[in-house]
Amino acid sequence: MTELRSILPRVPHEPGVYRFIDADGVVLYVGKAKDLRKRVANYFRSGAGGPDGRIADMVARARDLEWVVTRSEQEALLLEDNFIKQARPPFNLRLRDDKSYPYIEISLRDEWPRVRFFRGAHQPGNLYFGPYSSAKKVRETLELIGRIFPYRKCKGIAPGRPSGSPCLQHFIKRSLGPCDDRCTPQEYREVIEEVTEFLRGHMKAVERRIATDMEAASAAREFEKAALLRDRLAAVRHIAETQVIYQEGAGDADVIGLHQGEPGGNVQVFRVRDGALVDRQSFYVENTAGRERRTVLEEFLMEFYWQGGAIPPTLIVDVAEGTEDVAALLGARRGVKVAVRRAQRGPMRRLLDLANRNALLAAEAESERLAQKLEARREALTRLRDALDLPGIPLRIECYDISNLGETNAVGSMVVFEDGRPKRAHYRKFAIRDIGGQDDFAMMRQVVERRFSRLGTTAEMAIAPVAVVATSAEDLHGGGDDASGDDLAGAAGDVPEAGGYDESFAARPDLVVVDGGKGQLSAALAGLKAVGVAGVSVVALAKQREEVFVPGQAAPLSLPADDPASLLLQRVRDEAHRFALTYHRQKRGAQSRQSAIFDELPGVGAARRRKILEYFGSPERFLAASRRELESVPGLPPKVARGIYGHLHKAG
Repeated sequence: MTELRSILPRVPHEPGVYRFIDADGVVLYVGKAKDLRKRVANYFRSGAGGPDGRIADMVARARDLEWVVTRSEQEALLLEDNFIKQARPPFNLRLRDDKSYPYIEISLRDEWPRVRFFRGAHQPGNLYFGPYSSAKKVRETLELIGRIFPYRKCKGIAPGRPSGSPCLQHFIKRSLGPCDDRCTPQEYREVIEEVTEFLRGHMKAVERRIATDMEAASAAREFEKAALLRDRLAAVRHIAETQVIYQEGAGDADVIGLHQGEPGGNVQVFRVRDGALVDRQSFYVENTAGRERRTVLEEFLMEFYWQGGAIPPTLIVDVAEGTEDVAALLGARRGVKVAVRRAQRGPMRRLLDLANRNALLAAEAESERLAQKLEARREALTRLRDALDLPGIPLRIECYDISNLGETNAVGSMVVFEDGRPKRAHYRKFAIRDIGGQDDFAMMRQVVERRFSRLGTTAEMAIAPVAVVATSAEDLHGGGDDASGDDLAGAAGDVPEAGGYDESFAARPDLVVVDGGKGQLSAALAGLKAVGVAGVSVVALAKQREEVFVPGQAAPLSLPADDPASLLLQRVRDEAHRFALTYHRQKRGAQSRQSAIFDELPGVGAARRRKILEYFGSPERFLAASRRELESVPGLPPKVARGIYGHLHKAG
């Protein structure tokens, strides 16, 4: 605190963005201000932490302060949004799992645009609707519009199948069949325009367009086409009639309701189009309690609308003072003026009150749900401690699994559960090396050795017991003593180079679960012993009957399969199996692609393939090589090198 106060006199009286940073260089909070020094000084006044003290906690953790001066407060707002998206500060507002929120994309850059489920970075020129609060909602919407509008459902950039014949969607009248020249680009674009208007909530415009086309088809005596348009019009009208609220003259607007609370707040977005409430989305947000309502709303508007494509002309909030810069930026993004205003009275005020009420109820329901889940997790962890006779509640559980197909692409996985929940940032995967044949015991021992060799210093290893759980009933004899365990540096995927610091490996687990029977259990014990980890409690969960084994006992523990402790062990084991299997499939797929590349090369057998890979290090570098680089491969004749280069570039 004293160090930060000493920085305050250097902070300028200008608009800009400031960042609080902790001792490890992590950005804790990003804010903007019209006057940087005045705004930063507020953090050092008594009571700055608010009712929950979060701001005071942030300031207490901060060890440095950085700022960037801008030309205007509007420019500062945009820079603040960029910094927040880049650093994901823990004390700024965050949409829960915001990186995974889905959109509907209309690929206008394609000659024949697609309408599809989408996650990821937005492509300039394409149109996006969202973010949606759940993937289910996106798929339901796509299913609905897919029945109404005959756009193509094929996934490729170009329409059609390899056979060249139209797909089933065309024959059931859900696609115009652009792959077989059954429609013109103009006709297809008109359908895409109708989809766009529908997703924007402009039902009346869609109805008018379809009705006009139906009358034209009827006048031209194209009765089959007119009948299809009639059915489409009826479907759109049916959807429009299901709207529960209609306000004459309300036009297009989004009504934003907010409830601030702990452990998280809630934001409700009511979409009003042509005066009708056409949709409602609910978002759980973190870091809202104790903060200024205007600041929270401002951050949400930038977070929600800046990446999305559906910005309405009016945004209704209950604190509109000081939001002119947000309105200007969103207007520039939309290309048309956007108003952010407060509804004082009338139907929009009633709708805003309804949105705020829904936000309160949703936040309370989520808080109750989280409390119930927390209680259930605590019960399961306590039951697990008692059932396995552990020295304490296993707050950190690690589970290991092996996945292979014969002797190829053997991999290991490590998943982590903390407080009964997955901690995916700490998941690790291993590529098994130097194991002769299909020896699951040796593979398990190698994985355990490699992981616990990175646990910490020798002094640390002698402290605190670790429990190990295995998970299969077969092969109840001991095994795994023949694992080499010499090369412990080959962890794959998420695992850093050997010797480097790894947060997951540095953490000491309370319980370690290995997938297997007593053989894998013995292998895990041997691996722990090999790296000097003593005093480890070990148990095992059998796959077939979900039986729990402990060292020194031939019979399994009497733990019912539906017991909360057993269910938790099953969940951890299943997650480790899923993670290992996913990695194994990735490696097998990569090997198959690599094999397909080399099998087609003229004059290249097993020996020359090995020389090429040894020289370039990876198939990707080989494919990108020039002819001169290929001719430089030791042991590869120049004529063969030129043939390889010609084959690759001829085939693309």
